[in-house]
Parts: sequence; structure tokens; C-alpha cells
Amino acid sequence: MNNIKKVGLTALAGSLAAISANAAEMTVSGASVLTYTSEGATEVTGNSWGMKTNLGFTASGEVNGYTVSYMQTSADKFAGMSSARLSVDMGDLGTLAFDQGSGSGLSTIDDKTPTAAEEIWDGLGAATGVGGRVGAAGSSGVFNYIKTYAGVNLNAAFRPSGAATNSDGSSGGSSAADSGSAAWDFALTTDGETVGLPGFKVGAGYGEAEGGTQKDTRDGDDKHATVFANYAYGPANFGAQISDINKGKNGATNQEAVRWGLAVNVNESLSVSYGESTVTYAKAGALHVDEDTAGVAVAYTMGSMKLAGNRNMVNNLGGSGGSDEMTEIALSFAF
Repeated sequence: MNNIKKVGLTALAGSLAAISANAAEMTVSGASVLTYTSEGATEVTGNSWGMKTNLGFTASGEVNGYTVSYMQTSADKFAGMSSARLSVDMGDLGTLAFDQGSGSGLSTIDDKTPTAAEEIWDGLGAATGVGGRVGAAGSSGVFNYIKTYAGVNLNAAFRPSGAATNSDGSSGGSSAADSGSAAWDFALTTDGETVGLPGFKVGAGYGEAEGGTQKDTRDGDDKHATVFANYAYGPANFGAQISDINKGKNGATNQEAVRWGLAVNVNESLSVSYGESTVTYAKAGALHVDEDTAGVAVAYTMGSMKLAGNRNMVNNLGGSGGSDEMTEIALSFAF
């Protein structure tokens, strides 16, 4: 995206205003997306036309010998914070950050299968979503550590408790949705040259999350694990991924996911893709149920304008026997 405005700001403010701070430079960028969406026969589509506007703010400066950077992305409503991140680059020691939704740890590789546009599960099952996507710690209210060594990238996340996104000076209480639990996870990724496999990109990750609320007890921790491999040959990129979510509570339903995707660059402007996934819901004391998802996508890029479309379908959503489908066409402009 092209920068539309740059303004000066101090690297520290508020309660730290008394401390000497260096000037930093803030960059503002943005994008607007016009969409047409058609839902499945079991849902009410209503007005199919919509628009999303994004504004991104980034700043970076030197503080006490370290590079401190900040980013915030606001979507749809200017005053609403969609995601934010405060990072301290410590050089050879790696980067330490506090993340409020930008993506950290295991969640950065929850689905690495190639696609020309959105993932094959995008827009399906708005209430529950397609299963099998790992991420024990999540990306809200987590501490994030990133370090590259010998060509291997480590991305680790730690959530002290709960998954709430808090403003300054506040704390998130425990609830069923928040779970009030501590969690940690990590992702290891590298390209094929590092492991002697030219053309490949591979990765794996693992994490654990305490179950229940702060007042509850559980039989054990939830465990998340995944491994993926993508192979690029000429204009084609093929990828496959296996994930496992093992619930710690006795009698809970575990999830085992197998995904694959193929994306092809037809030329410099046009790309197409197709992918499938099967998530097996291993129900205690009952027959296992497979959730089957498939999606096709196409994208055409011309300068800062992009026209993309995808059609996604799922059967046995959430292992409950339901189905869903979604078709979306999006025209985006970056500025």
C-alpha cells in the first residue's frame, strides 16, 4: 500500500511523558473493499452488497537502544480498534511484543494451504465456524516472542489468563467464552533450503490451554498440534496440513483435520485455487462424524486494484449434520 500521510509523534506518552523520548514517524495506509455476498439456502442473505474500509497506522523509533514499533488497524469504524501490536526489537535476542489481535504463535499457521483469495472456510458457519483450526493461546491479550535462528523461525505466544482484549488499566473477568485460562503455544517454520528440500516451505506447532474458568476444575489441558508442507513448482503451489485438537475434559469431542490446497498463477495478474478439508469430530461414546469443506477461488490484480471471488461449501458443519455455503465477490482498492 502507498503511504498517504506521515506525521511526527513521540515514542512515549501518557504516564511516561516525563521520560525523554525520541521522535518517531507514523505511517498511515488504507484500503477499501466493495463486496457482493450470497449465503446458502438455509440463511437469509438480505442486502448482498457491503463495504469495508481499513486504516492502518504504524510507527517505529529508537528507545534506549532498542527499536520500538507500534501498529493499529481499524476496520469499518474509524474509532474502533480491530487489532494492535506493540513490539520491541532486541536485535540478536529476538523481538518481544504484546498482541491484541494481529496474530501470534500457533494461530499464525492454523491454515497454511495455498489459496488465490480467502480460505476455504471463510464465511461458513458464522456462529460456530469450520473446525480443526489450531491456536491454544489465540491472538488477543498475549505476549509474543519471535526469533530466527539458522533459518528456522520461532513464533511463540503466552496468554497469562483469559482471552479478553482489555483497554489500559482494566482486567478481563472469567466467563464461558473467555475461559479465564492461561495458555501457551508456538510455531516453527522454515523454507526448504534450510532443510535440504528446495521449493518446500514447512512448519509445525504445538500448544496447551488450561480448561474451564478460574473457579472451575478440569480433567486436563486442551492440546493443539499441527504440521504443514507447501511445495512450489513453476506457477503451481500445492500444500497439505494435518491438525489435531485434543480436549482435556473427559467426554469432550476431539478434532482431527486434514487439509490440502492447490493454487496456480495463470499469469502475472490472474490466479486460481481449489482446496478441501476433512475434520473428524471424535465423539466420546458415539460415532465419529466428518465435516467436509471445499472451496474454489480466483483473483485478478491490476496495480492497486484487485477483483477476487470465492465459493465455499461445508457439510456436517461442527459435526452436527448441518450444511452451509457462501459465495463472495470482492473489489478492493489500496491507497
